[in-house]
Amino acid sequence: MNQIQGRRRFSVGLGALALGGFHLARAQSDNRIVLGQSAPFTGPASQLGAQLNLGAQLFFDQFNAQGGLGGRQVEIRTLDDGYEPERCAENTRKFIADDVFALFGYVGTPGSLAAMPLFTKARLPFFGPFSGAEVLRQPFNRLIFHVRASYYDETALIVRHLTSLGLKKIAVFHQNDSYGMAGLDGVTKALTTIDLAPAATATVERNSTNVKAAIDKLLAAAPHAVVLVTTYASAAAFVRAARKAGFRGTFYNVSFVGTQALADTLGADSAGVVVSQVVPSPYRPAHQLTREFLDAIKKGGYKVQPNYSSLEGYLAAHVFAEGLRQAQDSGRLTRESFIAGTEAIGNRTISGFPVSFSASNHAASKFVEISMLTGDGRVRS
Repeated sequence: MNQIQGRRRFSVGLGALALGGFHLARAQSDNRIVLGQSAPFTGPASQLGAQLNLGAQLFFDQFNAQGGLGGRQVEIRTLDDGYEPERCAENTRKFIADDVFALFGYVGTPGSLAAMPLFTKARLPFFGPFSGAEVLRQPFNRLIFHVRASYYDETALIVRHLTSLGLKKIAVFHQNDSYGMAGLDGVTKALTTIDLAPAATATVERNSTNVKAAIDKLLAAAPHAVVLVTTYASAAAFVRAARKAGFRGTFYNVSFVGTQALADTLGADSAGVVVSQVVPSPYRPAHQLTREFLDAIKKGGYKVQPNYSSLEGYLAAHVFAEGLRQAQDSGRLTRESFIAGTEAIGNRTISGFPVSFSASNHAASKFVEISMLTGDGRVRS
């Protein structure tokens, strides 16, 4: 089966899951460690959830084939939230009622924030959210573990990169929600350190591609560059509309946009669009993590498209498994021993990727680099 067929089969399965009234059986047993993942598997942000999940499942399939954790298999159960926070909160209630071991790989800031009071009250670990928002990092919540760098880290690099090119008139196009505000805050903070401010700002509603008002507002300010803090569908709509309106500046996106999905949506129009990344290139086997990822795909991950989102899922699962191993080494596996075990990872590299955890720091990475899309759907970093 080729990758396209695999992705189609996966999409059909997710659609059935979303529409079929999926009922969760009681999760915990002596031979399973069940994780709950609420993410968009349908709608205009669906590739974010699908690819993150496929990458994580790729690693856990390997982990399970090698005996799991002392014979216990890791299982991810998914529920579709369509990238809407209310649905994410309801999914979280279902996972809590089902007594999953932990929540894993939630996609987006709005849904994660909606879930936070629920998993905090239930004392349920919340691992590897696909979000770099500071509001999930401060104040410190001992239940939350981040594998990726923050939006502050990403936007700081973007601003440094732009200003090093002499481009100081920087506008921000952002989603009108907590994710978009997190990115706007990051750009503003980075600009403030060099006595600058955004040239203009404009918004788009979540799950919308209606960008006309934003185009009119931002292009009137004649910026040198626009930083986009949204998902791939609205980002693609903005880039196309801005170019059609005569804008000749540059476009920079934070990693959450979904790099490959953006390139696929834009096609030839993707040439020159820049994206900050929080994992190494999934296409260059020079990095140990990428080599292992691509090798895993060759050995049986036919459903997995190598891209930044799927590699991030693979990495998050790898780090989660290391936390499980640390917890097992300390004795009986419980949620508390998992938290303590993950903190005990300390400073080390996992498949060549540096991570750092402690009892007071649950943000593993500050890795950020810049990549650029080409007009033929590839990514150059």
